Amino acid sequence: MMLNLNGQVRRVPQDSSIPDLLAILGFEGGRGVAVAVDGEVIPRSIWDGFDVTDGMRVEVLRAVQGG
Repeated sequence: MMLNLNGQVRRVPQDSSIPDLLAILGFEGGRGVAVAVDGEVIPRSIWDGFDVTDGMRVEVLRAVQGG
């Protein structure tokens, strides 16, 4: 399936979950990470069961320290 993943159109495996997408981007573990799908923040508690479908726009943000 094809997704817009952090601003890039990418092909991902058909039954990908949010943790799978984080692994693709190198954010394994998900610590300090927020995920929005089609403009809506997805609570971490439902990442494993969230159905990612073809054409979705997924944004993954990582918190960093600094000023």
